[in-house]
Amino acid sequence: MLILAHRGCWQTPAEKNTRTAFERSFTLGFGTETDVRDLAGQIVISHDMPRGGELTFAEVLQIMDRRNLPLAINIKADGLADQLLAVLRHYRQTNYFTFDMSIPDLAYQVKKGLPVFTGLSDLNPAAPLLAKCPGVWLDAFDSLWYTPEAVKDLLRSGKRVCIVSEDLHQRDNAAQWKMLKTAGLFEEDNLLLCTDQPQK
Repeated sequence: MLILAHRGCWQTPAEKNTRTAFERSFTLGFGTETDVRDLAGQIVISHDMPRGGELTFAEVLQIMDRRNLPLAINIKADGLADQLLAVLRHYRQTNYFTFDMSIPDLAYQVKKGLPVFTGLSDLNPAAPLLAKCPGVWLDAFDSLWYTPEAVKDLLRSGKRVCIVSEDLHQRDNAAQWKMLKTAGLFEEDNLLLCTDQPQK
């Protein structure tokens, strides 16, 4: 299982999606999830609407310094695919996937050949374009609704699966992590876990 540090490896909430969090995450060798939007012609790192002063996506790749560590790119605004792809190619970043975009943008990114993880959750139980996406972003907004066998079925079908840890929804992750460990899923190479507690 690959661990993704959610918005970088932060120690206080104010560090989320900051240079400090990314430097720490990359130094520790974690995969990293982050949010991108556009502002004044650039792709910037921002979960909410950008106000100016945010890191650019290019700066994050500069911080990574050609280590090509795994990146999960949360698409917060449509129409970024071509520019995003250009930046990724410029910095020779090949170890990434995009997720959480609108369905029209999902279709466009699939057509462009980006490695897109489609969304599957208790709020979205029919994953759009599942057959055409190499992976699944598996979320549980209100409760842990899926079973280990359902995760294994996705893996057996050839998909990579990124599980959203329950701590991202301010819930205790102990039962979820125990379920994954008991089912042997921690040993799966094509399984990822996105968490606010990567060192744990």
